[in-house]
Amino acid sequence: MQIRGANLHNLRNVDVTLPRNELVAITGISGSGKSSLAFGTIHGEAQRRYFESVAPFARRLIGSATSPEVEAVEGLPPSVALQQNTSAGGARSTVGTVSTMLNTVRLLYSRTGEYPQDVGHLDSDNFSPNATAGMCPECQGTGITYEPTEASMVPDDSLTINEGAIKAWPGAWAGKNFRDILDTLEVPMDTPWRDLAQELRDWILFTDERPVVTVSPERRADQVEKQYQGTWRSTANYLRETLANTESDTLRKRTISFMESHTCSTCHGRRLHADALRVTYLGMPIDELNALTLAELDGMLSEHTPQSPAEELLYESLTPILRSSIDLGLGHLSLDRPARTLSTGELQRVRLASQLRAGLFGVLYVLDEPSAGLHPVEREAITTLVRRFIEQGNSVILVEHDMELVAGTDWLIDVGPQAGEGGGNILYSGITDDYATSDADTPTARALAHRKLQLNDSAPEASASLELHGINARTLKDVDVTIGLGQMTAVVGVSGSGKTTLLKVIADVLRAQTKNLDEDELASRTGAVSEVRGDDNVDRLVPITQKPIGRTPRSCVATYTGLFDRVRKLFAKTDEAKRRKWNVSRFSYNVKQGQCPTCGGAGQIEVELVFLPGSYVTCPDCQGGRYNPETLEVTWNGYTVADVLGLTVAEAVDVFAEDASISRALRALNAVGLGYLRLGQGAPELSGGEAQRIKLATELQRARRGHTLYLLDEPTTGLHPHDAQLLMRELRRLVDEGDTVIFVEHDMNAVAGADRVIELGPGAGVDGGRIVADDTPARLAEQDTPTAQVLAARA
Repeated sequence: MQIRGANLHNLRNVDVTLPRNELVAITGISGSGKSSLAFGTIHGEAQRRYFESVAPFARRLIGSATSPEVEAVEGLPPSVALQQNTSAGGARSTVGTVSTMLNTVRLLYSRTGEYPQDVGHLDSDNFSPNATAGMCPECQGTGITYEPTEASMVPDDSLTINEGAIKAWPGAWAGKNFRDILDTLEVPMDTPWRDLAQELRDWILFTDERPVVTVSPERRADQVEKQYQGTWRSTANYLRETLANTESDTLRKRTISFMESHTCSTCHGRRLHADALRVTYLGMPIDELNALTLAELDGMLSEHTPQSPAEELLYESLTPILRSSIDLGLGHLSLDRPARTLSTGELQRVRLASQLRAGLFGVLYVLDEPSAGLHPVEREAITTLVRRFIEQGNSVILVEHDMELVAGTDWLIDVGPQAGEGGGNILYSGITDDYATSDADTPTARALAHRKLQLNDSAPEASASLELHGINARTLKDVDVTIGLGQMTAVVGVSGSGKTTLLKVIADVLRAQTKNLDEDELASRTGAVSEVRGDDNVDRLVPITQKPIGRTPRSCVATYTGLFDRVRKLFAKTDEAKRRKWNVSRFSYNVKQGQCPTCGGAGQIEVELVFLPGSYVTCPDCQGGRYNPETLEVTWNGYTVADVLGLTVAEAVDVFAEDASISRALRALNAVGLGYLRLGQGAPELSGGEAQRIKLATELQRARRGHTLYLLDEPTTGLHPHDAQLLMRELRRLVDEGDTVIFVEHDMNAVAGADRVIELGPGAGVDGGRIVADDTPARLAEQDTPTAQVLAARA
């Protein structure tokens, strides 16, 4: 494959050649241009060529969403991309649906299941809770029914209606409408709810009547009073109708929070209609089989001999994906596990295993850090799987930071030397082994050449401790753990051993402690733990996850960190802004007066692609600047507010050197290796690792308040070893200042530098959930656990 003149994002007129039918790694520090080359240019051009074959109407929409900005690409096969930020699908998506294994399982029940005499033949859709033919008619296939009650809608009956007693009402105008109608109907608005007649309370909350009244809302003295016809809906009907019709996850969650949930009385939580649940295969109904772990399911199928050609054919379809999923460290998952509960690494590996079913030939697979979320002992399975793709006549590109995995590839392309404007050049393209043994002075060459670990054996003395006894949650079974405060603790173990669950339990315990709950309330909030000691030694909990800092371009680096508030104040203080009588809100792209009318201040426009996921394209009027031309007539030190959002963090450090508040935020972002990000970079453009580091930087700029415990889940995900080193240096600084850091991690460089390592295992799922080691990295390496073996081999 030959790429000529690639200029996407920060790529600098790149020319590069890479082999087909081999395993190619593209690497470089964060923000150097790896993804721009692999996904934006190579996969983007392959997609563009494919889209040329679709209908002109669709092509017109899609064409604006994909612009690889490359002069020529020759020898390019069709491509399949599996990225970390791929959507997990809707609320009903599961491991079984994403991997397509559930389709085969449903066919096994339909074609070869054991039917009771009074049940006729059922199609595969009859075994799906997501299909009308299969779902329980009572709960529509969710297994749960929701019912509003007086207690759920009115949690504090000492309040009056005017004081907000009916918490279930919506906010803004819709909530005011409810109040105005009741006021018009002469309902006592300032009487405590508990003192209203029960009959009146029931009518307000549950009536099916819908009276129409003429409402004269109260207005301020300077507003014109305008009457309108208001139709009453009881609060319960409002909740039911909202739950049935909303497409917003946020509104759905809010609505459910004001209803009591019950296991469906018809299907008893099993989600399917009665006939489907009476058909068995291997002696069990489909919901029980779907609840087995993949490892358990594989064991049962291995012991069973197909009894018909149809069953044998379905086995041949299911077994390769099932075995590959287990090899990729997913044996602890079940087919009914909701996709939204998976990590991005787990989700990508589920999709990766499913590609085996496609049996494609002559295709290019572009994979985004497939090692994410995998313990080092499990990563060999990645190489085995991608080698199978190559044996089948395909090509594979890995965008990867794990140097052990990179070292095993055939060809390496190193992009850099720096991030953002300082990157975008090809530093090396050639045989991987030659680069690893060269004397090249680049971050990747140094990381390849120096893969040995320096194991820490000198942990600082703990200032106090946090003890959790009798933890029982998911895979954790009666676990006792002691966390040393004032130390850096790494939690390790194979995929599914219980690491993230332990972090969640710690977070739940400390959240409950900070709310000063009594013993009964504390027990209900922390039901997974039988006893907690030392939680009063922690004043503040800071969990830092890889969840996005927002879902749309409206949330960006500058707004999330808070530095944009100060920037807008600087613009509002300029002479020109004062002359025009503009305040700080004029310089917000979320306010109508200042924003571009075409994109509403987003800088991008969402393009709906009907049968494909929607995507954002640059606004054609403001060209991503977010503001209208008039607002951009005001400048500060020669910069418009749009110019400021276009600066990288590194550039902005010099521009705002005289402003202490902004400088503090910028220095924190720089310290965690995010100097290449633009201040206005929108949330959809950020990886999970970048989002996590932005959250950490936001915390780093704040003044310390008491003893803080930081919880991080795989903080080095998506980071080149060079950037991971920067991040760990900042975490160490927090510990040196007296705070506590606990992180789940698979990067052995980060683990080797921790004060203490807690290893869960020894396996995944039912084979995990126990503490198998708790020691310094150096002493752990002398033991016999999966992590110890890796540390010892690389020390």
